[in-house]
Amino acid sequence: MSDEKDLLARSLCWNCHSELGGEYFCDHCIKIQPAPSQLDYFQRFSLPRHLTINLQDLERRFHELSRKFHPDLFQRGSDQEKAISLENSALLNTAYRTLRDPILRVEYLIRLEEGAVKDIPAKAPADLLEEILELQESLEEYKQVGKTAPEKSADLRKTLLVEQKRIGSRKMVLEKDLFSLFEEWDRLQDQHLFKPDGQQAHRRSLLQRMKDLLSARAYLKTVLQDLDEGLHDHHP
Repeated sequence: MSDEKDLLARSLCWNCHSELGGEYFCDHCIKIQPAPSQLDYFQRFSLPRHLTINLQDLERRFHELSRKFHPDLFQRGSDQEKAISLENSALLNTAYRTLRDPILRVEYLIRLEEGAVKDIPAKAPADLLEEILELQESLEEYKQVGKTAPEKSADLRKTLLVEQKRIGSRKMVLEKDLFSLFEEWDRLQDQHLFKPDGQQAHRRSLLQRMKDLLSARAYLKTVLQDLDEGLHDHHP
């Protein structure tokens, strides 16, 4: 219902009240118009809902749109035009930053597909849970030891640096596994296999696999941040 109201609201130009034919400018008075709120980030760049994106093409589309309603072009415009220009530019910048980053892109797509508003929760990989708990205990011990026991502190630091590298490598593996699913998602999109009932299970399974990988990656990212801060702040 809200989408219908939004479409109705945008059917007339805010300035001359003529019917709108263009997406960002009125065909009659040429005044800039608010970007349609019902368009997702992919649609704003006239792109399919794919996870594999040509970044050079995305950048080209971004600059083409940016030039149309950059705030500098409306310095002599009305307050309404300036406000719309700023809002459109901010929205375009957010869309561009999201789609050019593969992690943000897949997180955004999952929210679109599932209608979720919350971030994907971080969850430790089951096979690393015990090791990570021990690692966190070692990190706390390293923070407490400080300069009171130089030899023990050095040994703990050496161990933590090795574990930091190992966890970082595991995070890279998770990202590689995640990115390997992009092509499968895109192929399903191109073949229009999401609509038949027989493909819904495949779609849900693929989305869940991506969510699981993102969840584990987010957890390892937090562990690495804690390690980096602890090793940096307590460097002998």
